[in-house]
Amino acid sequence: MSTLKTYSVTEQVANHLRKELHCGRWQKWMPGRDLLASELGASPRTVQGALEMLEKEGLLQRQGAGRQREITLKAELQPSALRVRILLYEKSSRKIDYLVDLRHQLLEAGHDAVFAEKSLHDLGMDTKRVEHYVRQTRADAWVVVSASREVLTWFSHQKVPVFALFGRLKQAPMAGTGPGKSAVVAEVVRHLVGLGHRRIVMLCREERRKPHPGFVENVFLDELVAQGVATGSYNLPNWGNTMEEFHAGLDSLLRVSPPTALLCPYPALFIAAEKHLAVRGIVAPRDISTVCLDPDPVFAWCQPTVSHISWDSNRVVKRALRWVDNIARGREDLRNTAVPAKFVQGGTIGPVPTRPLVLGQ
Repeated sequence: MSTLKTYSVTEQVANHLRKELHCGRWQKWMPGRDLLASELGASPRTVQGALEMLEKEGLLQRQGAGRQREITLKAELQPSALRVRILLYEKSSRKIDYLVDLRHQLLEAGHDAVFAEKSLHDLGMDTKRVEHYVRQTRADAWVVVSASREVLTWFSHQKVPVFALFGRLKQAPMAGTGPGKSAVVAEVVRHLVGLGHRRIVMLCREERRKPHPGFVENVFLDELVAQGVATGSYNLPNWGNTMEEFHAGLDSLLRVSPPTALLCPYPALFIAAEKHLAVRGIVAPRDISTVCLDPDPVFAWCQPTVSHISWDSNRVVKRALRWVDNIARGREDLRNTAVPAKFVQGGTIGPVPTRPLVLGQ
């Protein structure tokens, strides 16, 4: 009868790190002791012991005090380091926490990962301009954030591998991920209609409206029809694509036929809309119901809390990392996956106001 072997905490940490090394999580350099201790919830002393065990096995090589250990796996066990360029929707997206985390983890894995100098907004979401920029940029793989159908279709026909974060994924045969919001958007519409709302407007960027509404936008319109609400350009208005056009479009809506419920696709647009309404004396949920179709940590600090659609950004990051690792190992990966989403009702939605909206009240 064989004896059951028990492992010390140090050996358990060493086993975990060994497995991660063979999976290619890190390349060239091993993260430092303190960073690993924080990630694993282990003491620095335990991690130090585990790293020393891996040194003795020849998996790591010490470089001196205060310096990272070199990973010395056999070359055939290590994935290639890639030049990964992250093409953002707009430059301000560099500050979004999960995109920062994605880049950090790619760097930690040994890849040359940077945010592209130009954004899709800089390039006007124009396929020819995107093509010109991509051909001038040295990259082994692209991660493209919130691109239009035309841009993703162009990328899908190129030799360089591309991964789509969000955007018009349904129409592009390529790897990608994003939250599965369609059923939840339909739930939001039903909830609002149940509260008496019929003038429901979704404000979204131009690439989500043209040349035809995206999948989620069509779900929004279809559910309105299913609930007996006639739809038209009012529900998905064309307001242009600049900050000035956005605020002018809001003013136009408020003057002609003020919506009783307003949906915004992501936090920046939602906050801009709420601020625009507030300076005109319009607040949620007293005068209008508002919903953001993406989450943001700041929403929990708001009073009232913001009604929104929630999804786990960590799963998005992990899927993108797995794709890069597969590409680095020469494996084809064209899977398009959806992250589960849910409706958080919050406090910015309520029944249709009983009194007519008066600007500046």
